[in-house]
Amino acid sequence: MKGGGLNPMLSEDPLLCYIVLMIRQGEGLGEIKREEIFQSLTQLRKGLLQIIAVIILSGIIIFPFAKKLLRLLRDTSLKIDLVAFSIPEAFLSLLKLTLYMSLFFSIPIIFFYIWKAISPLFRSRGMSSGSAVLITAIFLFYLGAFFCFFITLPFGVQFLLGYQSAHIKPMISAEKYVSFCIFFIFGFGLTFELPLILALLSYLRVVDAAFLTQNRRYAILLIAIAAAIITPTPDVFNMVLMGGPLYILFEIGVILVKIVEGKRARAEMPR
Repeated sequence: MKGGGLNPMLSEDPLLCYIVLMIRQGEGLGEIKREEIFQSLTQLRKGLLQIIAVIILSGIIIFPFAKKLLRLLRDTSLKIDLVAFSIPEAFLSLLKLTLYMSLFFSIPIIFFYIWKAISPLFRSRGMSSGSAVLITAIFLFYLGAFFCFFITLPFGVQFLLGYQSAHIKPMISAEKYVSFCIFFIFGFGLTFELPLILALLSYLRVVDAAFLTQNRRYAILLIAIAAAIITPTPDVFNMVLMGGPLYILFEIGVILVKIVEGKRARAEMPR
């Protein structure tokens, strides 16, 4: 690669090469001081007790409605009865669903404390619209989660159930079905944060639009790997359902990075 001087072994591995390029070309990476990172981690640790308390309180409120939530989860995507292969499985599946739903509804509080911990990194660099970042992060998570719940998950489940036949009848475990759906929903919710993450990294001068566009093929490779890891099944159909939106989000992130760079250039332009 040009100007790289990379190890030949790295040049043969696109993933490692992409990571090395990100580190080498991220000119602003050295501007983040170690003390700032430790301060952010300390601030986040202080908020952990509040986050845990909110999750527990949400779980206590949600548990009486766990059966209705499981029925809604089943009727939206699966539309067949679930089974329990052990005596405590029905209770454990409801308990697991309660825990996941308490996390789901606690996302605004979790994101608030995360942003409270890392926002000094951005305020010290001139960012003033911190509340807009927090609101955008919450919106993107729920957008991805609901997109998965109402669109991707029903298509994925019905596609997999399409392989049943007269000799293969599905008997879906309640606990495994809850884990399958929640993994998908949270995976989509978090991956929808990609444009915002790229914009924030650009604000810290870790990445820039030129670097992202020049190494788009490596980004596509990383997206394919991420889709394979996040998708709970190895079939290509569900990987495409995850990878397609993720690539679109990457392109949106590139556009946001260009906007951030344009604003920075205008702010740094001598009057």
